[in-house]
Amino acid sequence: MIEVEIDSIRISLVTQHRIVMLKEIDGERQIPIWIGPCEADAITIELQDVKVARPVTHDLLKNVISEMGGHISHVLVKELRDGIFHARLYLDANGTEMNIDCRPSDAIALAVRVNVPIFIAEEVMDEVGILPEADIQEQESAESADSEAPETPDAFADFLNTLDFEDFDEE
Repeated sequence: MIEVEIDSIRISLVTQHRIVMLKEIDGERQIPIWIGPCEADAITIELQDVKVARPVTHDLLKNVISEMGGHISHVLVKELRDGIFHARLYLDANGTEMNIDCRPSDAIALAVRVNVPIFIAEEVMDEVGILPEADIQEQESAESADSEAPETPDAFADFLNTLDFEDFDEE
């Protein structure tokens, strides 16, 4: 198992779907997991310590587990089957250790609420883990700093040459 942390929650510009980016704690690989907007909001609310008037669904589940004597120990994104991630919620309920099938988004939303580790199975990380791309903007700014910028863009210079500044008399 590889411990990960939430790197970010993003919105796909193409589909408008939410993506949670999980990053290795002791490495650079990341895993993108598409999640629903409600789950993205639930994770974000907790990460940003937003106070809500009433418990949201994941708060309710956390409270039910606690009131019944349970304690979540960790969550695991266990496998990727047919393009769908599968997770497990590991908990101790009155001395009985259990692991419960769940969606990764729900597992992550609960993990951030009870401050427990999030793990990815090594096979899953090996299969779909990606290295973050170098920031294109940083590359472009470094390249432009090395080269001289043109004094005046040609099209703009041509436009300026067509202007008759006498037309801009003060009134």
